[in-house]
Amino acid sequence: MCYGGQRLPSKDDLTDPTRRTRTLPAANENAVVVENLRDRLAETEARLERARAREAELSRQLEEMKRYVCVMEILECYLKRRYREQQVRTLAVTLHKSEAEAEH
Repeated sequence: MCYGGQRLPSKDDLTDPTRRTRTLPAANENAVVVENLRDRLAETEARLERARAREAELSRQLEEMKRYVCVMEILECYLKRRYREQQVRTLAVTLHKSEAEAEH
């Protein structure tokens, strides 16, 4: 990941005095590196917290959708049963009418 165009100093940058071209003393450089790492850690922890909150919200929505599907399945079963019962009643009325007409 890139952070503002800065790169972390390599081990050689920190330990080889001939490679050091900065005017800051080593202790100050280390403090800057530590502060940079702390900032990055804080950003990472904040992203992790947001990801966990998003996961919790998605889990809640998933459970809600599961309950909704369950209710819809119950309604579907109920409506199918009512439809079959109505078909049976309609058939019984039709047969009764046919028998009555046949007697006359």
